[in-house]
Amino acid sequence: MKIAAKAPTRVDLAGGTLDIWPLYLFHPGAVTVNAAITRYASCVIETHAPSDTKIRLASRDTRREETFASFAALAKARKYRLPLLAELVKIFQPQGGFTLTTDSEAPAGAGIGGSSAMAVAICAALDKLTGAGKSKADWIHISRDAEAVVIRVPTGTQDHYPPAFGGAAAIELPPGGERRAELRVNLNELERRIVLCYTGKPRQSGINNWEVFQAHINGKKNVQRNLSRISGIAQEMRRALERSAWSAAGRLMREEWAFRRKNLPTISTHTIDNIIAGARAKGALAGKVCGAGGGGCVVLLIEPGAREAVEQAVVRAGGQILPMGIDRSGVQLTAG
Repeated sequence: MKIAAKAPTRVDLAGGTLDIWPLYLFHPGAVTVNAAITRYASCVIETHAPSDTKIRLASRDTRREETFASFAALAKARKYRLPLLAELVKIFQPQGGFTLTTDSEAPAGAGIGGSSAMAVAICAALDKLTGAGKSKADWIHISRDAEAVVIRVPTGTQDHYPPAFGGAAAIELPPGGERRAELRVNLNELERRIVLCYTGKPRQSGINNWEVFQAHINGKKNVQRNLSRISGIAQEMRRALERSAWSAAGRLMREEWAFRRKNLPTISTHTIDNIIAGARAKGALAGKVCGAGGGGCVVLLIEPGAREAVEQAVVRAGGQILPMGIDRSGVQLTAG
């Protein structure tokens, strides 16, 4: 049997970091606004002959692989070269041998949820292989928890909804658990108004959100105030997008980025600052980093007619344009 799955990555437009439990509990009405994009993480599972119990894990984009004599051997191992893949296999407990191969169109440390998209794709494929019958919501929470085991810090859920469902959404964060609300936005218009670029791998990928999380929990008042303002901006951003109020959305993204920079100066770099400033000079309404920052990707909100000039400015400032659209379907699975 051969099972293939692919899932889209995402851009976060407002409200990132707030999806990490329990931060959102301190900011009533908290919401994260994001959209699935056509930069995919993929997974292929190929089963072996019944006599071959080996499990081989391979990552094409990172050029790493490892092999175990059986599932029992994988479960007993103390270290993994591909820990996310191994943790997900351990959760689904497949029987028999197989090769699981992954690939990703997200650059290293991009901040567009590449590992989360990968985890959702793997969950979809392993669910099919084992007949577990789990839901997309199950895949989201399994993915989140497996990532937390691997990186050993709290993780949020906003990265996992776009891979599972596609489209644009507000991830609402009330007490008792998050829920996805589809944005009533014209996706064609949103697609025309987004530019995504890569600024290089962060020196310490993923560390910024953890530092903000710790500062908030430890009672640092300025971080708490900044996240409170970011929460309000994200709620306003949701309404602006649903009204197609693009100038207001640009203003809100600028404000969100300003408060996010106040939380932690290392979230930005000279390259990121130059890209956003150069793009603004050529017609971009706003720009912000995706994910934890410190490098990775910048998402720009533009007027459609300014795309060519903005993209040229991005390249001059040291960015790499990542062509993309809005994914409408979420994770896709084939088997045969």
